[in-house]
Amino acid sequence: MKGITFSPSNNYSCYSKIQTDQTPRPIKSLTQFQFPLFNNKNQNQSSKNQPLLSFSVNSIKNTQTPITQPPPLVVVGSANADIYVEIDRLPIEGETISAKNGQTLAGGKGANQATCGAKLSYPTYFVGQVGDDAHGKLITEALGNGGVHLEYLKSLGGGVPTGHAVVMLQSDGQNSIIIVGGANMSCWPDKLSDQDLDVVKKAGIVLLQREIPDSVNIQVAMAARSAGVTVIMDAGGMDAPMPQELLNFVDILSPNESELGRLTGSSTESFEQISQAAAKCHKMGVKQVLVKLGAMGSALFVEGEEPIRQPIIPAAKVLDTTGAGDTFTASFAVALVEGKSKEQCLRFAAAAASLCVQVKGAIPSMPDRKSVLKHLQSV
Repeated sequence: MKGITFSPSNNYSCYSKIQTDQTPRPIKSLTQFQFPLFNNKNQNQSSKNQPLLSFSVNSIKNTQTPITQPPPLVVVGSANADIYVEIDRLPIEGETISAKNGQTLAGGKGANQATCGAKLSYPTYFVGQVGDDAHGKLITEALGNGGVHLEYLKSLGGGVPTGHAVVMLQSDGQNSIIIVGGANMSCWPDKLSDQDLDVVKKAGIVLLQREIPDSVNIQVAMAARSAGVTVIMDAGGMDAPMPQELLNFVDILSPNESELGRLTGSSTESFEQISQAAAKCHKMGVKQVLVKLGAMGSALFVEGEEPIRQPIIPAAKVLDTTGAGDTFTASFAVALVEGKSKEQCLRFAAAAASLCVQVKGAIPSMPDRKSVLKHLQSV
C-alpha cells in the first residue's frame, strides 16, 4: 500500500463539542479480566480438535458499561471518510481515466483500529476529531455501530472538514492513497484535557498512529508511560522523521517494511536487511518492533531476543488490502492486553488480517471475534 499525506492549513476558527449523546465519564473499575483466545491444555492434540477459547461472543455494542471490566484499549488517532475509486491501473502523468465504481466509506487508521478492537469484543475507546459535516456523521455512525465508545470523539465547528482520503483500488486488491488531514490535523489543543489523558492512563494498551500531529501523540505517550500503560505506535501516516521525543515513550513500534526503511534510512528488501533496520530502531530506544511484511507475513523483533516470524494465513480471495495493516495491529494489541504470548498474538493478528482482505472497505472489512477464532480452527 502506498500513502501520501497532505496536511491542511490550521487557520480555522474551531470549537469542540461531543458528537454523540455519550458524555465523558470516569472508568471506575479496571480490574483485569481475561477473554482467553487459546486453551493451553492438551497441547499435544491437533489444533483442529483443540478448543481455542472460552468466552462470550456477545458484542459490547448497546450494552451498559459493566461495573467491572478489563482495562480498555484506547485508540488516539485519525478518522477519515475514504472515497474509493475502483480502477484497472493507476493513471500516468497528465492522463485522465474512468473508474469502474466509486463509494464513500468510513476509515482512517485510528477509526479502523478502534473498530477492530471493538468488533473483537474488547472494550475500546476512541479519542479523535471529525468535522461537523456529512463525513463526520458517517464516521460517527460507523464507529458507534462497531461498538466503539465515543465519549471522547469531538466534532469541530468553524468549517473544519472531516479528514478524508482518496483510495485508488486496483483490480488485484492493491491500493494507493492520498490523505487530506482535515480535522485530524487541525485545532488540537496545545494541552490535552485531563479527561482525555485520564482515559489514556487507565487503559490496558494505547494505540497511536501518525495521521494526527506528533505533538498530540507525544502528550498521550508520555501520559501512558507515567501510568505504566503499554504504547503501540503504528508508523503509518505522516511521511516524515519520527521525533525522538515520541520514540522515547513507545513500547512497540509497528511499521510495514516500507515505513521501516524510511524511518531508519535502510533497505528492507530481504529479511536480513529488515532485521538490521529493526536493530536500528532498538538503538533509537524502542525495545520491540512489530513489522508487517505483506505477503511475507510479519515479524516481531524484541531487543536481545531472536525474531519471531509469523507467515501469512492465506485468504480465499483478496479484494482489498485497505485496512489490513490496521486490523493486524489492533488484533495484536487485543491479544496482548489479554495476556497472550507473543506467538499467539502474531497468529491471532494474522488470522484477522486474512479475513480483512476478503471484504472491500476498511471499517466494513474488520472481522468479529467469532469469525477470527473460526478461521484459526480451519487452518
